[in-house]
Amino acid sequence: MRKTGRCGLLVATGFFLLASGAGAADRGAGVMRDYPVRPVRMIVPLAPGGGSDIVGRIVAQGLSDYWRQSVVVDNRPGAGSTVGTAIAAQSPADGYTLLVSSSSMAISPALYKKLSFDILRDFAEVTLIASQPSLLAVHPSVPVASVRDLVALAKTQPGKLAVASAGPGSATHLGSELLQHATGIRMLHVPYKSAGQATTALLSGEVQVLLTNMASLLPHVKSGKVRSLGVSSPQRSPLAPELPTIAEAGVPGFEYQTWYGMLVPAGTPGFLVQRIHQATAATIASSPFHDKLAQLGLTTYGSTPVQFDAYLKSEVRKWQEVIRVAGVQVE
Repeated sequence: MRKTGRCGLLVATGFFLLASGAGAADRGAGVMRDYPVRPVRMIVPLAPGGGSDIVGRIVAQGLSDYWRQSVVVDNRPGAGSTVGTAIAAQSPADGYTLLVSSSSMAISPALYKKLSFDILRDFAEVTLIASQPSLLAVHPSVPVASVRDLVALAKTQPGKLAVASAGPGSATHLGSELLQHATGIRMLHVPYKSAGQATTALLSGEVQVLLTNMASLLPHVKSGKVRSLGVSSPQRSPLAPELPTIAEAGVPGFEYQTWYGMLVPAGTPGFLVQRIHQATAATIASSPFHDKLAQLGLTTYGSTPVQFDAYLKSEVRKWQEVIRVAGVQVE
């Protein structure tokens, strides 16, 4: 009788666990089917008007249309995107807080000594949304016509050619450091308060070199005010297919792009991550979204969470090495 009782208890327990699991699955399916039932907050950790804000707002509108539910952009700029990123990391992992950030998030771990969050531990990746190449350009007074020429000239004049940036630790600064690291050259870093001021400095001849956003620099190339040497993406840009990539112009394997991705707080249930990815991927694949970003010179992706996770880890490793070698520090 005891043996039968124990068997009966085990069988009953098994049925209970199966029923509980089925109930949880049903509840998960129900949440996935109904989600979102209230407005979703999209944190953009950079100021309004910048690349992350523009991409985030386009995605937010697409998700609002897809879900028939409001997706509200919440700009939280400060300290190179770390303020807003910290807020997102501390938000409830319930699918109602999204983070749309840029490649700055992969740079932050090496650039800042103290962060209240860990990029790779405190977030779950949703998708890589898009990327935008930069343009390497020189003032017309510089006697070079190619990337190879620039590298050769810089090697004969170490630390003499002035390269502008939007400030220490900015994307324009670290992009030029990556180029110097890849080619073994050294240029004089001249920081400005913004990318706009850095561009003005190049136009006036105050500096000789600049690697910055392609969309903002291309009009000056076409007008002949500056000379383009190459684009920083792995493939040529449809905005100017006649321009070679920096990789094919003399620096094999070189890639530097400003990318934009979506993440959610770590611990967000997997089925919600998949639901958010499904909606975001559909938005990215839509013609209106693709066309809007293509006009800005961006390439769209819509990668899987696993693909974005691998890419983010590779970017963190890359910038750790560049920042270590360059000795860049930001308080």
